[in-house]
Amino acid sequence: MKTTRRTFVRNMGLVTTAIGFPTIIPSRVLGADAPSNKINILQIGCGRIGRGMDMPGILRQDAARLVAVCDVDSLRVADGKEMVEGHYKKKNIDLKAATYGDYREALQHPDIDAVSISTPDHWHAEPVIAAALLGKDIYVQKPLTMTLSEGRAVSDIVRKKNCMFQIGSQQRSGSQFRIACEMVRNGRIGKLHTVKIGLPSDPSGGSLEEIPVPKNLNYDMWLGCTPLAPYTADRVHPQADNINERYGPRPGWLRIEDYCLGMITGWGSHHVDIAHWGMDTELTGPVSIEGKAEFPTSGLWSVHGPYHIEMNYANGVNMIIDHKFPNGIRFEGSDGWIFVTRGAERVTSSDPIPAGAAAKALQASNPEILKTPLGKDDVRLHESPNGDHHLDWITSIQTRKPAVTSAEQAHRSTSACITGWIGMKLGRKLKWDPVKEKFEGDDAANDLLSRKERAPFGIGNMKKG
Repeated sequence: MKTTRRTFVRNMGLVTTAIGFPTIIPSRVLGADAPSNKINILQIGCGRIGRGMDMPGILRQDAARLVAVCDVDSLRVADGKEMVEGHYKKKNIDLKAATYGDYREALQHPDIDAVSISTPDHWHAEPVIAAALLGKDIYVQKPLTMTLSEGRAVSDIVRKKNCMFQIGSQQRSGSQFRIACEMVRNGRIGKLHTVKIGLPSDPSGGSLEEIPVPKNLNYDMWLGCTPLAPYTADRVHPQADNINERYGPRPGWLRIEDYCLGMITGWGSHHVDIAHWGMDTELTGPVSIEGKAEFPTSGLWSVHGPYHIEMNYANGVNMIIDHKFPNGIRFEGSDGWIFVTRGAERVTSSDPIPAGAAAKALQASNPEILKTPLGKDDVRLHESPNGDHHLDWITSIQTRKPAVTSAEQAHRSTSACITGWIGMKLGRKLKWDPVKEKFEGDDAANDLLSRKERAPFGIGNMKKG
């Protein structure tokens, strides 16, 4: 554990008085339950995914304490604080969560050991880099970044600082996905030649009518490095009085290309990650991409609708991504196939569930394929403890051993999705060099690997000394 936490109990009174940091001294101050033995975590982003997945995932970990919450929406900060304190109160733990409107201020506190980042996609790279530079361990929601250049910077800095990292690709901790990938990696369906991935698609729409910015929202910071734009609730997130409505529907930013690239990265980063796991291509990418898609011509929302993408890899595997396929990953080999999906599991109420036979979590052309035990020399993939993705991260922090997904693996699965998006935008076949991470002879395509950043936000405006 870090030296700063060894003086936690002794300095608690001073810290609480000086800056209002939380008192988390339970009934037993000494021993395994002492605050100094816990991993102190800051939650950045207290919206739908933060409240629905990441905060509950951390709160159930005995080795961790969620001690501070941060959001650019003060209403969400208050809701997050209430959620955290209510949880610990039921466990007879006296914890007063610190609250912040600016993650940069929150990260400066020396007793924060790790951060959980559940922000919109355009706000992933900056807090990850800021946390890594301060030596904090990191959990961040998928996709890793909005652009390839951001992803390369994130991966390099996380590796340099030796931070324990986990991305919200929780399918890696699901047993059916691990089993499917182990069967493929160990040749149970023969030579792999095709991977078919089915993802949902988004509707067009969204109101363009400008309305006043809510007093509880720091809208300029929410926009971050993206261009200035008129405020409307359909651009950001709901401002409902009812807490269930406030965090229930999918927010509008998920359908606007300045903040999200659409389902190609939203669900694609989940499924392409699993495809890479099974293909043994976690540290590389495709060598050619060809895509097409329908994009809205009216309304606020701009992400793609129906689409078809084909990506070829150097190992001879062809990856096909299409909205018409069942939601999941189908590995096809010379001796059979395996299909894996979440089945009936939903992370949020809006998650699609495959219909009919496709709803079964794990299937194979021959059921005996899935029953074949692994031999002593077979490839065995990382198994998350109790199938718990957040516990896997906490265990990584405790042991200083890698979690199920590294920053580089996360970057590679996200970058494959980004190149697919670029293929859809340009509508022509592209050649990709996964080593140089550049398109061959295509300046227009390479221009889409990064974006202009509105100062003072963006990774290009950060101090990285």
